[in-house]
Amino acid sequence: TYEPGSVAKPFTVAMALEKGDITPNSTFECSGYMEIGGYKIRCHNGAEGTVTLEKAVAKSCNVTMMKIAQLVGADDFCEYQRVFNFGLKTNVDLAGEARTASLVYSADQMGPTDLATNSFGQNFNVTMTQLASSFCSLINGGNYYKPHVVKQIQDDNGNVTETLEQPALTNFT
Repeated sequence: TYEPGSVAKPFTVAMALEKGDITPNSTFECSGYMEIGGYKIRCHNGAEGTVTLEKAVAKSCNVTMMKIAQLVGADDFCEYQRVFNFGLKTNVDLAGEARTASLVYSADQMGPTDLATNSFGQNFNVTMTQLASSFCSLINGGNYYKPHVVKQIQDDNGNVTETLEQPALTNFT
């Protein structure tokens, strides 16, 4: 597992868009940092002024993500992480996949600083399979496909002994 970092920002944006907390035309002010929970959390770009949603993702603006997460709120943020399958097994057809629920916050454990840092991909962990399959739902219109690697199993002579079903589809919209 690993902290996804800035690649988690599109999920924060998707949560807020889905909930109607922001629109594609929303703008935010980036002063270069926010003070949350007694901590000064910085934007690596410094003060950017007015930031469009598109620029916030393209330039990886932490301040914008923190502001968006505050609009979403801890309860919905944690629920959407579950919807995106963070912390849960994907049930990919490979051995050894771990459940990582203990590495993702629940709403009752998440304080303001946790929400802020989670918004830009820090302070929680995912697996590569969780992240890749969740990204697919962002580009497939909200459809989450169970990850699938194996198409069929063959014996030593090349005879097909089992054909695996197509991956399951879940629509989150």
